[in-house]
Amino acid sequence: MGHILSLGASLAAFWMLLSGSISLDHKLVLGFGVASLVLSIWLAVRMDRIDGTPVSVNLRPSLIRYWIWLAKEIGKANIDVAKIVLSPKMEISPRMIRVKATQKTDVGITTFANSITLTPGTVSVDIDNDEILVHAITDEMAQGLLESDMDARVTAVEAKIR
Repeated sequence: MGHILSLGASLAAFWMLLSGSISLDHKLVLGFGVASLVLSIWLAVRMDRIDGTPVSVNLRPSLIRYWIWLAKEIGKANIDVAKIVLSPKMEISPRMIRVKATQKTDVGITTFANSITLTPGTVSVDIDNDEILVHAITDEMAQGLLESDMDARVTAVEAKIR
């Protein structure tokens, strides 16, 4: 029950922060907020009942360090993609590559694939066992991904969370 109450309180606070209005003058907006809150809590409770294990995220320092590193990588890749798009020649060389994933859990592999997709210029297309099929818009981005330590960083975070 505490899980449901804390989830409801945090979702309500987040909604109020984003909506910028908790006035009763805006009944429709407030109604949508309450409806989305109830639906979100109902879905969360239903998901916990289906698989029997509640989902929890432990904000450990290693995870926060990974998010900061990933944000920097996303920023650098954004600049690279902007240069490509703004270049008069639009020098792209799209290609598909396979990237080996060393993570041991489905959550770890999914985190790695999502991290690849979050980085502009690369998109995870398919996961097959321990390999991720990735589309890169340039050869440099493909090589950068293959030479990157993203896989090792995700594996390290995964090991500390388990």
